[in-house]
Amino acid sequence: MNWGKFAAASLLLAAVAAGGGMWYAQEYGYYDRIDPTGAAISVTTPAGEQPLTLTDFEGIDADSSPLRWRACARAEVPADAQPFDGATPLIGPRWFDCFDAAEIGADLESGAARAVLSQAEIHPDVDRVLAVYPDGRVFGWHQYNDKTPERGVMD
Repeated sequence: MNWGKFAAASLLLAAVAAGGGMWYAQEYGYYDRIDPTGAAISVTTPAGEQPLTLTDFEGIDADSSPLRWRACARAEVPADAQPFDGATPLIGPRWFDCFDAAEIGADLESGAARAVLSQAEIHPDVDRVLAVYPDGRVFGWHQYNDKTPERGVMD
């Protein structure tokens, strides 16, 4: 083997290793499962934040980004929960299979589910949003919020 082939093979191997490492970090590396016994989700109503009683809770979170939080559960959500306009479920890791962002997004568009504000400013500029189904299923994610005077949020 000459030095040119060795250099090319080394570069290729380094690229594959770096790509594999980035994939692992994005898919598995930063996520932690949320302990169901300590899980707490609330919704915003005209009377203020109201905690939900959760069953069948599964959740993940990461310290690396406020947008990595995802949750799946069953709960009875009050009818007067504040609607959330522009809800866009964010895709999570493939191994967290209870959360299907594409299906949730389609259900929100078709009206099969409704989006409600769980908690405003859970992190700076980030809201917690829930997709609520009539059968009691609830899916949650964090989403950058809308900074407008109508919403009462401006920097």
